[in-house]
Amino acid sequence: MSEEARKLCFVTVGATASFHLLLKSILNPIFLEALNQRGYTDLLIQYGKDGEQLFDEFSAKYPPGDPNRHGIIVHGFDFNPAGLDNEIRLAKAKPSENRSSGLVISHAGSGSILSALRFGVPLVVVPNPTLQDNHQAELAEVLQDEGYAIWSDHREVSAALERAEALRTKMLTWPPVHGMRELQPQNLEGVVSEEMGYLD
Repeated sequence: MSEEARKLCFVTVGATASFHLLLKSILNPIFLEALNQRGYTDLLIQYGKDGEQLFDEFSAKYPPGDPNRHGIIVHGFDFNPAGLDNEIRLAKAKPSENRSSGLVISHAGSGSILSALRFGVPLVVVPNPTLQDNHQAELAEVLQDEGYAIWSDHREVSAALERAEALRTKMLTWPPVHGMRELQPQNLEGVVSEEMGYLD
């Protein structure tokens, strides 16, 4: 019998601002159960500069093997100065490593959003309502309206998982051909890589 494929949800709150509201939502047995119901096996959290206490409290309350983890393996870290490409890549399907396509849940920071779009991974964008004079909600709404991502309130991330699965299906045929200029449709990953000048 073959080993179960890994399916990872990667969550990033960013490097500079606190986002405890999102952390509390994902470090919750309700969210972990929702992940389990959709075939996820792993949750990796970039919890930011001052989210370690919340993560440690969760780990102490629900240690590995606790039924409230619903079988989800949970890891976390504060910050990666080299960027998050390696972590986002873990949410991308790779059959040779027995890994199926997962999900990225991100604060509405442009760097995290572009990285997720570049790798063609379904993305849930969660604006941070505690930031003053920011346009995160507007950016998230535009991304959803254009079909690039799912917008979610931090209180609704469990419900957003189902919409992310629908987005995954749509991404397989993105983007539509808009005219003769676009001779061969590319997927979203190809378009973002081309626009940003990335070479793999």
